[in-house]
Amino acid sequence: MKRRNYFIFSCLMLMAPAAVQAQFDKGLNYKIETSATVSGGHNTPFWLVANKHGLSSIRKNNAYLDAGIFRDLEKDKKFSYAFGLEMVGASRFTSKFFIQQAYVDLRYRGMEISVGSKERGNEMKNDQLSSGSMTFSTNARPIPQVRVSIPEYIPFPWTKNWLHIKGHVAYGMFTDEKFQERFTAGRSKYTKETLFHSKAAFLKVENLQKSPVSVELGIEMAAQFGGDCYYPDGTVLRTPDSWKDFFRIFFPSNGDSGASESDQINILGNHVGSYSAAVGYHFPTWKIKAYWEHFFEDRSGMTLTYGMWRDCLAGLEVTLPENPFVKTIVGEFLYTKHQSGAFHYFATPAIDHSFTGADNYYNNSQYAGWEHWGQGIGNPLVTSPIYNKDGNLAFESNRVKGFHIGLNGSPTPEIDYRILVSVAKHWGTYGSPYRNIRRNQNGLLEVTYKPEQIRGWSFTLAGAVDGGNMLGESWGGMLTIRKTGLIGKKK
Repeated sequence: MKRRNYFIFSCLMLMAPAAVQAQFDKGLNYKIETSATVSGGHNTPFWLVANKHGLSSIRKNNAYLDAGIFRDLEKDKKFSYAFGLEMVGASRFTSKFFIQQAYVDLRYRGMEISVGSKERGNEMKNDQLSSGSMTFSTNARPIPQVRVSIPEYIPFPWTKNWLHIKGHVAYGMFTDEKFQERFTAGRSKYTKETLFHSKAAFLKVENLQKSPVSVELGIEMAAQFGGDCYYPDGTVLRTPDSWKDFFRIFFPSNGDSGASESDQINILGNHVGSYSAAVGYHFPTWKIKAYWEHFFEDRSGMTLTYGMWRDCLAGLEVTLPENPFVKTIVGEFLYTKHQSGAFHYFATPAIDHSFTGADNYYNNSQYAGWEHWGQGIGNPLVTSPIYNKDGNLAFESNRVKGFHIGLNGSPTPEIDYRILVSVAKHWGTYGSPYRNIRRNQNGLLEVTYKPEQIRGWSFTLAGAVDGGNMLGESWGGMLTIRKTGLIGKKK
């Protein structure tokens, strides 16, 4: 396993000179931010925690101080580089001090290599207003990785600017093993030195000079593999991480004799993914986009045989003509109850039929679940393990039906606002169903003031409330003060 660490470290060292020796002709951007949350009830209210890249805490009355320095890409150049370092000191978080972002990006034309921990947004969705994508949202802390990508759509040759593509391949590692050990406290399994893999491909058909219609299609896949799993009875399951296993993860296939029995029978590692599609229409002064995303855990969720269309995140985003009241409205419907059916059973001589349902979204028998530092990496309406009281890092309810609305606006050039409202019903899991349906109601009102007289400063005041018996009743407010600016002078 140590050679994996050396590999990542070596990549960072190779790229570091680009940042160290740079002539900062475009200057450096800095950010200093402090935030304090005061709340009552069971926890910090949901929308003061979710979709903040893990920079939040469910513990009441928390605070943090965040400082970062960044260099942006120069998109008008064939070759460009960027880097960022962001550090956080916090009170009543899972860590008192942590590095939120530390990355180096090198880009040539449309291709990019990125090394380190970097915050990334949702695909096809509004980062401010959406509840979040199913495979990768903005809910959890960034995962350190080496990522080769076409990060933004580029025209595909010979298609007269109609066809555009983007995508990525990445390998990395999770950083929350100490947190997992503390959180579980010997009561449930946890993992150490878990490796990460992701890949994605997206296709867009769009030529707004000739047609107002745009269509996007995409697939995202990710996996947890390698590492060691520690069980409460003292058993340690060591999983393989040879270079051959990296290829077995890229092309999902069975593990060899060094893998667990389950990984030899099925597929090595814990795999997740989603299909996405979006259709947009651009009017002269406004636009509308409908999107759909289906999450899958295995082959049964990837085919039409088991009703792939049933479980989905479906949404509608409307960007209105310029006005002082509402800028954008997002509405979403989340349904994850089906999971390819209720049964998972392999054929035997007694029963000559297989049932490959009960996909148990975000959970796995060997790994802690699709989480990082306790926060779900996917959609946060599927309640994250950080809320569990029994030291279990599994998602205790992944059969969910929910509705979500988000809207924002700018009444004046100095004031922005955002409103989020979500309601959800929870059925638990197929293996451990709730005796009675549990409910969640979550709301947020956030106002940001950016005074023109003191540029670079912003003041954000947010109030949020939770209802229902899933997370319990909570209420609270958050004040965030941010200062951004430029170090050096642009030429």
